[in-house]
Amino acid sequence: QVQLVESGGGLVQPGGSLRLSCAASGRIFSINDMGWYRQAPGKQRELVATITSGGSINYADSVKGRFTISRNGVKNTVLQMTSLKPEDTAVYYCNAYLTYYSDIGVRSSDYWGQGTQVTVSS
Repeated sequence: QVQLVESGGGLVQPGGSLRLSCAASGRIFSINDMGWYRQAPGKQRELVATITSGGSINYADSVKGRFTISRNGVKNTVLQMTSLKPEDTAVYYCNAYLTYYSDIGVRSSDYWGQGTQVTVSS
């Protein structure tokens, strides 16, 4: 069974910082892309940042210059968020496209974490 587990969310004042971490576990053969998405109340889930196994990075325009995504080993990703704004308030989800060992052989699939709440408010 493959799992993605996020940690690090919470309540922070505008202008503050938070660090989100995501760890993948299970019978994983390899992980290609990892990323962070967020969903605010009443809105669709949107991309925040992605990073490939080769280190290529993509950011949403709304977070460029404030958020930094990195890979911490093969199975972990970190999102460092600075200069947080109230509009960054959302549930943040970790995502990974990975290859894993199943009972019927090696398979590839998209996986999501359970989400972690980030609230930016004074």
